[in-house]
Amino acid sequence: MRVLVTGGAGYVGSHTVLALVEAGHTPVIADNFSNSSRGVLERLELVAGVPIECHEAELTDVEATERLFRVEPIDAVIHCAGLKAVGESVSAPLEYYRNNLVSTLTVADVMARHGVRRLVFSSSATVYGASHASPLGEDSWPLESSNPYGQTKVIIERMLTDIAAAHVGWKVALLRYFNPVGAHSSGLIGEDPRGIPNNLMPFIAQVAVGRRDRLTVHGDDYETIDGTGERDYIHVVDLAAGHVAALDHLDAMTTDVRAFNLGTGASTSVLQLVRAYERASGRTVPYTVGPRRDGDLAVAYADPSRARAELGWMATRSIDEMCADSWRWQQNNPSGMSSRLAN
Repeated sequence: MRVLVTGGAGYVGSHTVLALVEAGHTPVIADNFSNSSRGVLERLELVAGVPIECHEAELTDVEATERLFRVEPIDAVIHCAGLKAVGESVSAPLEYYRNNLVSTLTVADVMARHGVRRLVFSSSATVYGASHASPLGEDSWPLESSNPYGQTKVIIERMLTDIAAAHVGWKVALLRYFNPVGAHSSGLIGEDPRGIPNNLMPFIAQVAVGRRDRLTVHGDDYETIDGTGERDYIHVVDLAAGHVAALDHLDAMTTDVRAFNLGTGASTSVLQLVRAYERASGRTVPYTVGPRRDGDLAVAYADPSRARAELGWMATRSIDEMCADSWRWQQNNPSGMSSRLAN
């Protein structure tokens, strides 16, 4: 299949592009590079061994999206594009609602006009909010996130469900990510946050490589194994493989829309992750303990049994592998994608 990957130059998108190539599909990237680097394209081609087609496009712009579909014969879409920082969404909710909702509406509208009705959507475990106990299953209800970023995912899931119910032929997989971490084993593709990292592992990585002095652990008095919050971390390469599994399963789905958790089904605490990163890097990761953050849960992890049963997919990489691959990426690219490639 010829697959449009929106946000394909980003962290999850770029790994998904590689997974598509490995599976025999032809990916086409659409990205506005607001939160990604053009330098990833050279790296993708080095790893994939084939040219990767990329269009710079603003997907909130109907005309720009329409032009893209006019020049590209697209069979399916993997929609990864969107703003994704939870904290930023709290301070800039209007920007998040506008960007994430309008881009998805635009893509779905243009897809419909061009007869493209296969869609894999990058959703998030944040749709479960704080009202459900782990392990979190896809039938947990109601969906109600505690932040604007998560709420955009809740609304988009509802929008896509309504579209598929009203118009014959749509097949939509909603992939609820847990916590993607790690990097491609080549050390050429990885997470490259702009400014201060919003997520735990890239912050730990920057402390280990010397870009930041220390990590702040937000709370050590939870009822968990060591008092720090526990989350379900999934290797980004396993996550990317989940996208391909969902894409290949679309035509066989017995319902128009189906949600799938992409997680490991296990939880790791903040301090357990710190210790694993220290093992991988051989360096100490200094940290201080700060107060809890509003809205943080003690424990959150997936029930991934539906993806295993219906997609034939499961996460296979361990926390130690996640940290080792992250460290290889961080060590080889101390300045992220702007780091020079070795000759």
